[in-house]
Order: sequence, then structure tokens, then C-alpha cells
Amino acid sequence: MSLVSSTQSLRRFARNEDGNVAIETIIILPVLFWVYITMYTIFDAYRQHALTEKAAYTIGDVISRQTTPLDGAYLDGTRGLLSYLTRNRDQSPAIRVTAIKYDANNDIYKRDWSKTRGDGIVALTDVDVKNWHDRLPVMVHDERIVVVETFVYYTAPFKIGLENRTIKNFVFTRPRYSPQMLWTGS
Repeated sequence: MSLVSSTQSLRRFARNEDGNVAIETIIILPVLFWVYITMYTIFDAYRQHALTEKAAYTIGDVISRQTTPLDGAYLDGTRGLLSYLTRNRDQSPAIRVTAIKYDANNDIYKRDWSKTRGDGIVALTDVDVKNWHDRLPVMVHDERIVVVETFVYYTAPFKIGLENRTIKNFVFTRPRYSPQMLWTGS
């Protein structure tokens, strides 16, 4: 084969477009698949954040309407409700409910009681809530609110660099039908 004929063959090969679609598909398909998996995982994380926030507000509202003292069984039920509303099957969520009163004379918040359900969550003390001016609303002297904190563990459906994490929510609600929320035995 001469140099001229091999140059012509090479030019013919360069102009030939047979099979380009297959090659382009092989190149772009993994990229499209990765983009789809990434979008799905990010959407799922936003969905779970929204679910946990709505569940925290729902539980805060349910507790604020309670007219009888709360007890351990009631708090266990709210934790079960949190698990149901967040569709959390991987790990049990945790919840902390705290009744707080504002002391305007000393410009501090005081804890009436604080109870938890779930692993790794401890009850709050007066020292913990004392200076929550940036976390709680403006209140009048001796006004009380209920703070509901939820902790739901989230696992991403695919490993795209999004870390597994605990989604935390902090919700406060004024008691609706009574001046304060009581705990049985307090």
C-alpha cells in the first residue's frame, strides 16, 4: 500500500460518521445517570427536611392544645407520631419537650420542666435556656411557651457526597387552652 492510498484511507475514515451515535451514547449515558442520581438524592434530602419540620410543628401544635398534664406515655406517643410523620424506618427519632417561662424582672428564661425520648438527647436545665433571647420570641413577664425539638437521622439513598446527618428542628408554641403545660408530678 502506498503512502497516497493510506492517506486517502485515513481521510475517508475521518469523514465517515457511521457509529458516532453509539460512541456518543457510551460517553454521555454515565454522565446522565450520575446527574439523575444526584438530583434524586438532593430532592430526597430536601423532602426529608420538609417532613421533619412539618412533623415538629404538628407535634408542637398537638402539645399546645393539651389541657391535662403530660406524662411519659404521652411523650412516647409523640415520638411514635414523629416516626410515623417523618417515615423514618432506619433509626428511631428523638424528641425533647421543654416548658419555659420568661422572668422579665431578671431578663432570663427559666425551665419549668424538660423531658426527652430517644438516644443521646438530654433534658435541658435552667442554665441551658437562661439566655435564649435569640432563639425565643419576645414574651411578657411569667409567660410560658413549649419548645419541641426533634432529632431525625437521615441517610442519603445514594452516596454522592451528601453526608448522613441528624436533622434537627426547634419549634416553640404558646399553650392554647391553659396558661401553662404541666408535667405529671411536677
